[in-house]
Amino acid sequence: MKERKSSSLAVQMCLQLNILITSVVVVQDDILRSSRRKLNQPHECMLIIPCLQMCTRCGLLYRTMGSVCKVISVAPIGFDGHLIEVESDLTKGLPSLSIVGLGNKAIDEAKERVRSAISNSLLEYPARRITINLAPAELPKDGTHYDLPIALALLASSGQLRQKELDGAVFAGELALDGSVRPVSGAITITETAKKAGFTAVYLPDANVAQALLVTGISIYGISSLKALYLHLKKEVVIQPAEALEEATQGSNDDISHCLDDVYGQEQAKRALIIAAAGHHNILLSGSPGAGKTMLAKTLNDLLPPLTPEERLEVTKLHSLKGTLIDTVADKRPFRSPHHTSSQVALVGGGTKPKPGEISLAHLGVLFLDEIPEYPRNVLEALRQPLEDRVISVSRANSQVTYPADFMLVATMNPCPCGYYGDAEHECTCSMTQILSYQKRLSGPLLDRIDMIVTVSRIPHTQLLVSNSSSKKQHSIARENIYKARLLQSNRYGSSKKSNNSLTNEEVKRFAPLDVNTKQFLDTAANKLKLSARGYFKVIKVARTIADLNGEHSITIPHLAEALQYRKTT
Repeated sequence: MKERKSSSLAVQMCLQLNILITSVVVVQDDILRSSRRKLNQPHECMLIIPCLQMCTRCGLLYRTMGSVCKVISVAPIGFDGHLIEVESDLTKGLPSLSIVGLGNKAIDEAKERVRSAISNSLLEYPARRITINLAPAELPKDGTHYDLPIALALLASSGQLRQKELDGAVFAGELALDGSVRPVSGAITITETAKKAGFTAVYLPDANVAQALLVTGISIYGISSLKALYLHLKKEVVIQPAEALEEATQGSNDDISHCLDDVYGQEQAKRALIIAAAGHHNILLSGSPGAGKTMLAKTLNDLLPPLTPEERLEVTKLHSLKGTLIDTVADKRPFRSPHHTSSQVALVGGGTKPKPGEISLAHLGVLFLDEIPEYPRNVLEALRQPLEDRVISVSRANSQVTYPADFMLVATMNPCPCGYYGDAEHECTCSMTQILSYQKRLSGPLLDRIDMIVTVSRIPHTQLLVSNSSSKKQHSIARENIYKARLLQSNRYGSSKKSNNSLTNEEVKRFAPLDVNTKQFLDTAANKLKLSARGYFKVIKVARTIADLNGEHSITIPHLAEALQYRKTT
């Protein structure tokens, strides 16, 4: 009988404790939801403290806090991203916070940022032993955007948030000590990864919303502080999804920074630049100092058509991963001009933490190498593979990443060390050995990958300072012709990113066929000029662009003749 009474008493105590715990949770949730509550911490409520103390004596509160809560974030790895589960667990022990899961120093320092942000947001930082796990553990984690998901996971484990309030969304953001949320790099990668994984919402700092809105089909929420996000999740102060940005319009002639009309003379070089811009061809300008090579090269970016929405997303994404563009969207094609002292890693990308290099930052734009022979030989040879494949794969001991690198190479050089070899008015002071040694700094395989090589001659002084009343007419006409040629290519290939220069050999046969007489002319010229197989196809691609500029469907002998004059002869 005594055993039955004791067991009955134990059942009654368990039922009473169950009712007590349920009442505590309901009252606490009502207080947290109440719009009339003051900005005080939940543990300061005198009604809840005795109940919590009773639960603590019974050892039941620790079991509740021991439940693992998960918040989803994203780890940008190369040009793509991987989902990361931020897990939080509260257990008995001395108050501490441990973060595991192959995080770097920035993630380890998140402990102090999260602790201060939670306290200064008037929320309760639990005095328990806290373990944060970033899964999967084998992926390296880098960056400060894990601050926000760590804080949310911690709040969920301590009972201040419910797991269901965090499900179905991805979170990222850096926390300041006062609880505000700072922008992070890789916002587009985070949003794209969340969309592909089937999530319906992404919570990002306010400054990152403009970039994230480039990804359609998913709700973007901009948050200013941890407290504002907490109130939104508790449905007290609801944050509305951000609205899509309006499409950027094509810039007018007043926005041109380098105009083709400002270059005196050089009609052949201008024609070559127009062809290069229309077909996305690589070009090398060679000539004596002061002939206008650099000035011509800088006009190229203003000749290119504006970015399409798809291209704008890719360009912004790359610059965001690099950290050079965080709170704005790319509105113009990139023009990268690295100094000749740049290292190979700076040019192609990589490093201890692999980041995009100059060739990737010039994706869908221009990579300008001024005085290209002055660059180290190993740096120039590293361009050979991305010039062909239009991507760059960077391999390191513990990682391998791939970035797009579909850029236009524009380079300038002098014909010799003194710069006046072949100049009609200035005598060259270099020996033939010096001239050959200087020109051999560019290897044959690299030169063979350059579609057009143009000699820029000296301009007579009488043609300088001549008034130009065209009001940028030449530049406007060239820009319009280039836009029409690019539009023809987009319609022909079904993609705005596909150009004549990116055609494969099979595509050349399909989209740039030659009749019998035209092919015979090209075969004869190729034999006399000793063109390589690559050079043979590059002539056809340039001729295809010339035909597009003329609005002609078929490639004719005049088109090939003009394309052949831009090839380097042996």
